Amino acid sequence: MSGGPAVFLSSEQIRERVNQLGDEISRDYPNGPLYLIGILKGSFVFLADLARAITTPCRVEFMGISSYGKGKKSSGEVKVTKDLDVSIEGFDVLVVEDIIDSGITLTYLLNVLEQRKPKSLGIVAMLDKPERRQRPVQPKYVGFRIPDEFVVGYGLDFAEDYRNLRDVCILQDGPAAP
Repeated sequence: MSGGPAVFLSSEQIRERVNQLGDEISRDYPNGPLYLIGILKGSFVFLADLARAITTPCRVEFMGISSYGKGKKSSGEVKVTKDLDVSIEGFDVLVVEDIIDSGITLTYLLNVLEQRKPKSLGIVAMLDKPERRQRPVQPKYVGFRIPDEFVVGYGLDFAEDYRNLRDVCILQDGPAAP
């Protein structure tokens, strides 16, 4: 991978936007507890920063979701690889995603969570690629809408590398978007 990653969103831009999202969420959900459900692995950095930016009492949970198939593209088949440890029935819930593109996996996840009877269910995404959408997923909160570029950093990876970058970067000479 010659060229390495090029900064697309700086850590300063990210920090400022996460604080704004925290303020919006705190206003919209003044009473707690609010469940933040991070989708592993990519959302963990965003979730940690977002949770600290929200003043409403929060509870943090994680889920693992997998779209599997033989190639690089999702087959459209989805499975839960790590489920919640608690009931969310009667609680306000925000699913915390690193990035939304096709919406296939997130549509499946929202259907699963809706059956668990939360008081409310919304999505907060650090990054949104609306031009790649194949399912009608509408996040309630979006950090940044981005073009169809392959990005890494701030929790996002390529083959498990780059998650630790403070910035969101475009992977130069990286893979074609799946």
